[in-house]
Amino acid sequence: MSIRAVLVALVMAALSAGCTATTSLTAAQGGSSLEIKETSQSNLPRSETLGATTFGNYEFKAESPGFEPLYGVLPLRLNGTYMALDILFFCPALFFNLREVFPYYELDLEKRVIRYKKEDSDPWVEYQPTADESARAQKFFSAAKGD
Repeated sequence: MSIRAVLVALVMAALSAGCTATTSLTAAQGGSSLEIKETSQSNLPRSETLGATTFGNYEFKAESPGFEPLYGVLPLRLNGTYMALDILFFCPALFFNLREVFPYYELDLEKRVIRYKKEDSDPWVEYQPTADESARAQKFFSAAKGD
């Protein structure tokens, strides 16, 4: 095996290992729970590490006593660092890791929104899931439970 092949393998391993992001998940209402596609936890508040994606989404279902469940898709941010590394070292990786979760999310079932921000000191950005996103998430969680 050549030195070049070893270096390429090491770079690929490093890039693929770094294609995750940790996020903090909270809710405005106490007693809330949050299920996210591809995860097994539902308690809130919590921190969770989720993989980067280019074409995929993280459907969610949020529940809180006294409120209708909120279904949707987590808003994701473009990761410019991953994009630059992919272009420089391995262009096909662009198909796997351009978007990642924001570091902070807060669900508000009363207002039917999900808030997100990049830095702890940033103001919240509110996002209301579209009807299509809600339907897709509801379909996913219904199928997961065998309904």
